[in-house]
Amino acid sequence: MTEKRFLVYGGVAALLAVCPLFLNAYWTDVLNSIGLYAALGLSLNLIVGHAGLFNLGHAAFYAVGAYTAAILNTKFHIPILALMPLCGLTAGLFALLIARPIIHLRGDYLCIVTIGVGEIVRIALINNVFGITGGANGIFGIARPSLMGWVIRRPQEFFYLIWAFVALTVFLFHRLENSRFGRALNYLREDETAAEGSGIDTAHYKLMAFVLGAAWAGMVGNIYAAKMTIIAPESFSFWESVVMFTLIILGGSGSIPGVLLGAFLIVGLPEVFRGFTNARMMVFGAAMIAMMIFRTGGILPARPRRYELLKEEAAEEST
Repeated sequence: MTEKRFLVYGGVAALLAVCPLFLNAYWTDVLNSIGLYAALGLSLNLIVGHAGLFNLGHAAFYAVGAYTAAILNTKFHIPILALMPLCGLTAGLFALLIARPIIHLRGDYLCIVTIGVGEIVRIALINNVFGITGGANGIFGIARPSLMGWVIRRPQEFFYLIWAFVALTVFLFHRLENSRFGRALNYLREDETAAEGSGIDTAHYKLMAFVLGAAWAGMVGNIYAAKMTIIAPESFSFWESVVMFTLIILGGSGSIPGVLLGAFLIVGLPEVFRGFTNARMMVFGAAMIAMMIFRTGGILPARPRRYELLKEEAAEEST
């Protein structure tokens, strides 16, 4: 991470850290929602932005994590935050089972299949699969999370839990982006045929990106269940997947700062203009269309990698 980027992240983190001191419970809760969607967006960004796979069923893995936490907490009274690794593991294994037979699909075909997976999960939850999901009413009575004996209840307390998780996500995904694994994903996103010809096992890397992104969404589902203390299938609809996908495209596909900005714009901006109920979504939709026309890479697109810059310089020298 460059010194300039470190200072920017540090400044934003310091500003966010003091926000609960000056905001009421409502606006703090809006920031909590932004944080949850930012973490979800970053998990989907690994699949869409880095691996180049169209996934419009990401809410399914989010739901698996949330329901794993809710069921085990209400049935066996296991502390909900202690279940976070298990929620990630469950969502990751589910993604492995789902993605293995479909990972060879490309573009629109993969997109349609993932939409179907998301709807199958939602309908299964509504129909009270195995008699443990609570049907359309969902699961009630999820215990509040606690850290070192401190029970987290107020929005201000959840703020620090959620945004600490977002900070951890940014750090780990930045390291992953610059690892050998991240470079391999970048290769297959740009040209899968060339990547395979260079010796990269494209199916393996795509599958791992899918599983890792799903596992992280499952852990976000754990935090969501802990925050809400009640979950229902309607919280994991197709619209949730659309919101995650949109904030990546609007902010900048493959860009961590872009995803964070997209979360603020998609989730936070409509709340800022809530007073203009009749016109806010129309204006917001028009702004998104304009963005897609005039800035197709998103507001903060991913920065070119070093080898891409060298290739451009070599091309300029040859001409």
